[in-house]
Amino acid sequence: MSSFFLSDAHLGVSPAGAVPEREIHLAEFIKGLRGRATRLFIVGDLFEFWYEYDFYTPSAHFKILKNLAELRESGCKITLLKGNHDFGFGNFFSEQLGIETVDYCVEELEGRRVYVCHGDGLAGIDGSYRFLKKILNFRFNRFLFKWLHPDLGMRLALAVGSNSRDFNKKRIVPEEEYLENARVLMRKNNCDTLVHGHNHTAGIWKVPEGLVINCGNYLFNENYLEIRQKICYICDSLSAVPNSAC
Repeated sequence: MSSFFLSDAHLGVSPAGAVPEREIHLAEFIKGLRGRATRLFIVGDLFEFWYEYDFYTPSAHFKILKNLAELRESGCKITLLKGNHDFGFGNFFSEQLGIETVDYCVEELEGRRVYVCHGDGLAGIDGSYRFLKKILNFRFNRFLFKWLHPDLGMRLALAVGSNSRDFNKKRIVPEEEYLENARVLMRKNNCDTLVHGHNHTAGIWKVPEGLVINCGNYLFNENYLEIRQKICYICDSLSAVPNSAC
């Protein structure tokens, strides 16, 4: 039995280079975790956009939601982290599916003490984004957005998300900056492992505090992270052989 992590599936869009039918693959991957996983962490940006209206849930993702519910019912605890694209969760996941939604968490897993976050804001260059997120997540602004027709709201959010992705392609964030900020969080929370996503670059880095792991992305590479008996494996869902382990 293992703990699994995946990030940045961005369900709802298919930009150039995205894996075809990845939502179908992801649904099958989640189904296949029954009996294998004690924990599943979805490390942000599962959806390109998510917003909860009182009487509306995005129908396009029904199979993913169904398989997550069945995995939870099988005994696997699921934690859904808020990303920079899908931070607007309400109570749907907790009340209807039994899945907790958090900004970050610290867990004892497979002999490791793990800090898990999406990773947005780890870099200093994300300062303007952190300010924008506070505006978008302001209660009154969310109230106003709720009065848009769901189809209009979704189209508007997808357009903003596409522009954001194009802008972020031009940004280069030094690896050292990510690692240094990750190490600060590890020391502050007494963790030997930090897992994040966000910048789509899978890898495992050894630092004096332990391991910093980017679990990659499910948008272009279908990456996931497995921690089993204290060993960390980064894989992709189409291969049985880990790309890297530590």
